[in-house]
Amino acid sequence: MQTRTLGNSDLEVSTIGLGCMGMSYGYGPASDKQEMINLIRTAFDKGVTFFDTAEVYGPFANEELVGEALAPIREEVTIATKFGIKMENGNQTLDSHPEQIRRSVDGSLRRLNTDVIDLYYQHRVDPDVPIEEVAGTVKELIDEGKVKHFGMSEAGVDTIRRAHAVQPVTAVQSEYSMWWRQPEEELLPTLEELGIGFVPFSPLGKGFLTGDIDEDTEFSENDFRNIVPRFNKDNRKANQQLVELLGDIAGDHGTMRAQIAIAWVLAQKPWIVPIPGTTKRKHLKSNIAAADIKLSSEDLSQIDAALSKIEIQGARYPKELQERTGN
Repeated sequence: MQTRTLGNSDLEVSTIGLGCMGMSYGYGPASDKQEMINLIRTAFDKGVTFFDTAEVYGPFANEELVGEALAPIREEVTIATKFGIKMENGNQTLDSHPEQIRRSVDGSLRRLNTDVIDLYYQHRVDPDVPIEEVAGTVKELIDEGKVKHFGMSEAGVDTIRRAHAVQPVTAVQSEYSMWWRQPEEELLPTLEELGIGFVPFSPLGKGFLTGDIDEDTEFSENDFRNIVPRFNKDNRKANQQLVELLGDIAGDHGTMRAQIAIAWVLAQKPWIVPIPGTTKRKHLKSNIAAADIKLSSEDLSQIDAALSKIEIQGARYPKELQERTGN
């Protein structure tokens, strides 16, 4: 697989990364640990060198999984993890105070079985802690050799600018796909101006853009999508027109919907590195193959024209989670 560099940094990673959250958390029961270790190592064998996790995934179990899976090849891969969300009485709370960041980094280093974190994201902006203080703490961790690069997740452009002035931000992570294009309005131009890479999660719309989900799909009890407005039954039915469009495009290219969706994200900017997640080998193979699909400018213009006629129904987060983004 080819590689991409995140912004103006020296962090070079595989063109497509692997989001590991769903192996332990978020989309139903955790998958078998040994199977997921094998899947992560298979991804590496197929050229993936960029792996994404977070301390809150599980919590903690996903970092342990990623650490064990990548231990034999640690020097050949890039590991990204996150701080800033902790569990209290079974609930997620924001905490990016310097002392909490330091507790988090030490815990993540231990669970990941490594002496340095390649890319350390603030998972969500904490309104109670000035971003300059957060960036300054990460700068200290970089100076101490515990972290190599600073990242931010779901942050607003003003906050990114303020953080970047204290410690250069290597990458920003946010949702981006054919059915969530808001980053194009302010975020992508800002990242291009500042020389910051972009790491989109959910490039397949949390599975919806693959065509494997319809209005009759039943999610398991602890699947995050149960509380996402965009995934209620009526919205899934209304949004099928996007799936149908993807099917037509994929048919023209002799490929699959998922590959077109990822290839479209890749075609937007050369400093974008999507991190689709999966627990299945067949989907891993399909996602990785998207790196070889080249959409022409004509293809992209036709897709953009078609997308402009489709109005996606439903918010991407419930209100209480949406309030934590774009700050």
